Amino acid sequence: MCKNNELLLHAYVDGELDPIRSVEFEEHLKTCSACASELSQLHSLRNGIRRANLYQRAPGSLRARIQAIASGNENRSHENTAVAAKIVPWQYRQRRSSRLEWLVVAAAILVAVVLGIRLIPGIMNARQSDLVAQEVIASHIRSLQPGHLLDVASTDQHTVKPWFNGKLDFSPPVRDLADRGYPLIGGRLDYIGSRDVAALVYQVRKHYINVFIWPDIGTRPLKLPASLFSQGYNMVCWSANEMHLCSVSDVNAADLNQFVQDLQR
Repeated sequence: MCKNNELLLHAYVDGELDPIRSVEFEEHLKTCSACASELSQLHSLRNGIRRANLYQRAPGSLRARIQAIASGNENRSHENTAVAAKIVPWQYRQRRSSRLEWLVVAAAILVAVVLGIRLIPGIMNARQSDLVAQEVIASHIRSLQPGHLLDVASTDQHTVKPWFNGKLDFSPPVRDLADRGYPLIGGRLDYIGSRDVAALVYQVRKHYINVFIWPDIGTRPLKLPASLFSQGYNMVCWSANEMHLCSVSDVNAADLNQFVQDLQR
């Protein structure tokens, strides 16, 4: 399948894409036989697992024994003492050993649940960060198609910045770096991570640099990669003033890093 949509495919199968991205990906499936074939295989795998009936129900005796242990039903009453006295030593040891084994199992389950509660949010956040990074790359590639690069064409930052007023719920920082060899040529609206973002467009020689900007307002901040090379494009991400910023271009890594350093000054 095409690597640019690998993460989007799994998110689509798991129902994690927002409606707009789902529609876009479904349109992609109509023209990409590799992704369509991979999707079919994933559906077949999931249906096969469901039909395999791998679920095993625990015996009722296990529920009764765990409930008895949890409720502290093993008080040392005179009645239990009398019953225990009638049990031969090896039988008593066998029952005691069995109880200890189930206590160990219950403790292991509890530890697994606690670890899962702590680790799963981190894993999900890492996956979301990877998806957003791939969306940034995909949005840059899409912008290079005819008619998609600019919504407002201007080299004047005082024209580009006001253009976003009323179109976004935040005010993106806009700078012109023409004196450093990276002139601003305009901007546009884009859509990344289930929200509208600002995209500023710069030019260096015959190459375009997209700078995507959106506020960091999540309960679990995204940990986007500081740098990434994918599909022939370099990406550098950073955070400043409670904003996420990602620059993407096909210029070499050194030029893109120099651009980012100049933009951060």
